[in-house]
Amino acid sequence: MISLSALLISVMFVQMGIGSLRPFDTISGQALGFTPTQIGLVASGHFAGFLIGCVCSPFLVKRVGHSRAFAAMAGVAVMSIIAHPLHPDPYFWAFVRVFSGFAVAGCYTLIESWLQAKVTNNIRGRVFGVYRLVDLSGQLLANGMIAMLTPASYVSYNIVALVMCLSIMPLTLTQSKEPALPEQVSFQPLYAFSVSPLATLGVLVAGISTATFGSVGPLFASAVGLSLSQIALFLIMAILGGVCSQMPCGMLADRVSRRTVLFGLSVLATIISLVLTTDLAMQNAGLLPMAIVLSFLFGFSTFPIYSVCASHASDFVQPQDMLALSASLIFCYATGAIVSPLIAGWLIEVFAPYAIFTFISVAHFLLMLFTIYRNFVRPVVRRSKPTAYVPRTSLFIANILRGRRSKSQSQNASEY
Repeated sequence: MISLSALLISVMFVQMGIGSLRPFDTISGQALGFTPTQIGLVASGHFAGFLIGCVCSPFLVKRVGHSRAFAAMAGVAVMSIIAHPLHPDPYFWAFVRVFSGFAVAGCYTLIESWLQAKVTNNIRGRVFGVYRLVDLSGQLLANGMIAMLTPASYVSYNIVALVMCLSIMPLTLTQSKEPALPEQVSFQPLYAFSVSPLATLGVLVAGISTATFGSVGPLFASAVGLSLSQIALFLIMAILGGVCSQMPCGMLADRVSRRTVLFGLSVLATIISLVLTTDLAMQNAGLLPMAIVLSFLFGFSTFPIYSVCASHASDFVQPQDMLALSASLIFCYATGAIVSPLIAGWLIEVFAPYAIFTFISVAHFLLMLFTIYRNFVRPVVRRSKPTAYVPRTSLFIANILRGRRSKSQSQNASEY
């Protein structure tokens, strides 16, 4: 129990450290006079590093083990954070954010693999439910932190770095035995498209939505007149919306067609994005309450899309192909997350802050149309797998999940 608590505490501090860096970089860049396109470039650097970390971190773990690898990656993240005030230049920040993205992907990969090795099948769902709750709680605290930090301040970046340093201690001091890693398999980035074009487009749109909102959304909030503390609340409400929708959407997707749920989420996301695009909704006496409600609904409609799409794609593959599917979906998600902040920043610079939600609404509208089209091309399949939260941080976590699940099924079959 103590070692499991150490894992969860490390997750909390990782999310608080790197999670606060993304919106804080946007606010700090704005204070330093960065253009929206340059701010988008900084965010894109993070997701580029994130994708690299997903692919490369297993090799580092195999070389030095879980604890040393985690300490090394957390150290890289700390160096990336404290390097920001040394040279306040957007291109330098984009460069160092590649390292922070690499580090956070590696940290989550290690924590998730360690967590999978420590729990049994009969409590796995409950443990990962707690893990997801801790992860989201870290996101909430991270967004709350930026309300107490001074933009572009050397002290502020040191505070974020100190929080990230705290993540090293619980995991490296635990006496729990490190788990063995599964064998690495070949990476097929386009495998998901051959399995389910709809799921591929869905996770791509999910990457566009969440990366644009989390990275460039503070520019929009600032443009409509929200203060620093109100911007933090604006971001927090989106996460709360996602928390509230994950379970209901998963349960609904198990009872009706997953395409129906995906279509409904896309319709709602399109409508909310269009409302945010029109400044009429923001230019009234209820500015903050309106922003909070719309942010909550935005998170409610966009956060569950990845898990619904991953579950939809898994209906068409065999258990032995789940790792390749998981890796491919992560690649598609990261691709959308890499390019979207840069595009969103350019749209703000050329048009207006509201243009980012025009961009998001177009993406969801296309997903909505494609969902309708796929209903005519491929009939709905009979599902055998329940919808579940799917981690987006590792290319080999699915292998652990599938391996243990198959072993459990084999043991159950032998009993009869």
